Amino acid sequence: MRGARRDDAEFTEFVTLHSDRLYRSAYLLTASPHAAEDLLQTTLAKAFAGWRRLRTTDDPVAYTHRILLNAFLSERRLRRSGELPVEDVAGRAADTGAAALASPDPSGPAGVADRVTLTAALARLPALDRAVVVLRFWHDLSVATTAADLHLTESAVKNRTGRALRALRELLADDPDDPDAPAAQPAGLTHDLPRSTP
Repeated sequence: MRGARRDDAEFTEFVTLHSDRLYRSAYLLTASPHAAEDLLQTTLAKAFAGWRRLRTTDDPVAYTHRILLNAFLSERRLRRSGELPVEDVAGRAADTGAAALASPDPSGPAGVADRVTLTAALARLPALDRAVVVLRFWHDLSVATTAADLHLTESAVKNRTGRALRALRELLADDPDDPDAPAAQPAGLTHDLPRSTP
């Protein structure tokens, strides 16, 4: 009984420390606050069920992110949800929880608006391309690790990354009719959009 209480206390501490980052990842993947909450809840339920094994891994946070990613990909494959995505994410920034994408020390309204713009653009990518971008540039994972996590080849990850970045540049361009127009680079993001894939 004492061991179970200790496990519960350790898991509660783990959730307290890491649930905000897990939620941000879920939000970037799903582009919906409600779907992100559902995905986070599913992830934490699975993590709790396997907590004794999970806590002894080299990196419980990375393992939990992998649970989250697998849950997202499984949900996309099953297509269980009958909900349709909403086009206007930016117009509902305060209600969507997009502010959760801001760093703990946000740079102000402009930084939040930039994150909302980027999130809206991410939401328009196909789910697997979005997952590649989130893993490569939000989590800063290598091509090899991203390929392993998504069960893709490294060349598929590179191709999807290039295609997704081109699409994001077009979506974020100041003048979509001018192909030479510089892409809008939201300030304060973890990474700017790279021009080529490594």
